[in-house]
Amino acid sequence: MTKIKAFKAIRPVRSKAHLVASRAVSTYKHSILEAKLESNPFSFIHIIHPEFFENDNTRTLPNTPERFLKVKDKYEEFSARGILKQDEEKALYVYRQSTPNHSYLGVIGGASVQEYKENKIKKHEATLASREAMFTNYLDIVGFNAEPVLLSHKKSEELDLVLAEITKKRPEYEFATTDESTHELWITTAEELLQIQEAYDKIETCYIADGHHRSASSVRLHDLIAAKGDYHADKNYTSFLSFFIDEERLNIMPFNRLCNTLNGHSKSSLLDLVETHFEVEELKRPKPPEQLHDIHMFIDRTWFRLRLRVDKHSKLDAVSSIDAEILTRYILSPVLGIHDLTTDENISFQSGEDGILAIEHSVNSGVNQVGFLLYPVTMEQLKAVADENAIMPPKSTYIEPKMRSGLTIYKIDE
Repeated sequence: MTKIKAFKAIRPVRSKAHLVASRAVSTYKHSILEAKLESNPFSFIHIIHPEFFENDNTRTLPNTPERFLKVKDKYEEFSARGILKQDEEKALYVYRQSTPNHSYLGVIGGASVQEYKENKIKKHEATLASREAMFTNYLDIVGFNAEPVLLSHKKSEELDLVLAEITKKRPEYEFATTDESTHELWITTAEELLQIQEAYDKIETCYIADGHHRSASSVRLHDLIAAKGDYHADKNYTSFLSFFIDEERLNIMPFNRLCNTLNGHSKSSLLDLVETHFEVEELKRPKPPEQLHDIHMFIDRTWFRLRLRVDKHSKLDAVSSIDAEILTRYILSPVLGIHDLTTDENISFQSGEDGILAIEHSVNSGVNQVGFLLYPVTMEQLKAVADENAIMPPKSTYIEPKMRSGLTIYKIDE
């Protein structure tokens, strides 16, 4: 049973939805961020980044209560100016993001804190206590959540039928963005809301695809509120803003690896060491790996396929079967001397959408010495890790869709 909570979203007025909704601030280069803020007074980035144009004398320190209060003030300003309005009735929100190659359809609603605690909402990523505490403080001060956690679940024919009927209607929002994506949002009727909730009642488990810190901090805030004694089971803080999506609709890409060191090895000696654990074949042309446990390596303007030897397969548990872990265990750590992927400055990561040319350019230019293309983690692998209560290797997956902030704002203490 999966609970999905309806809520009264605070949303952009229809005429400004395309101007308000934004990507996560961290995804913008500084120059692009500055241009967007200068040219678009309605962007949600103004709320998240309220001091961008202030001088150093008036700026507050990042991630402090003083900064968070400015975020809250800017949010209230947007509401007072009529840019944001709150729905009068509780609803769920059907959202579709369409790109040239994919279509992502799902439901925005509240995911249950209790189900998270009972491990019915499963995790596969470690979180940092310091970041959890910072996000918890942020949510407590600003009082809203604007970026949904991405939750995947098994396919439901019943849910598909309901969504198919809803998406036949004119959406509340329909707009395109410069990354060639189209965004559509439908507001459910009372009848549609119940139909969706009934379909989710039959889904036993959800998996966090993206947003481990956001979900963990929401749970921490819930516990802080409960500890104060003024607790109400029907409040929004008993859930956290989420986008529920059929796992078959997700697009899971790898994070490829780039290393700026050969740890004293030549190309020849590196290949000799790699052959201990892999069958090595030079490729006539560059291409992505075509199966699990194939890793493609680019060095000295040449591509090689590294295929894990069969005798290694039987020793793999859920985490060890992830190709990112295989690369670390057999090459990065023992050969290249890179032991901690989270702190070592000799390794960097590129999302799978950047592709082969980005790897070649980085190595050919001399910025890096060797690059590795990985096969994407499968949904079954991700679920196996979560089911074992284990942790995925760092930077194992780049999962789409990436949600826009500010389309459906979730007021926490309501």
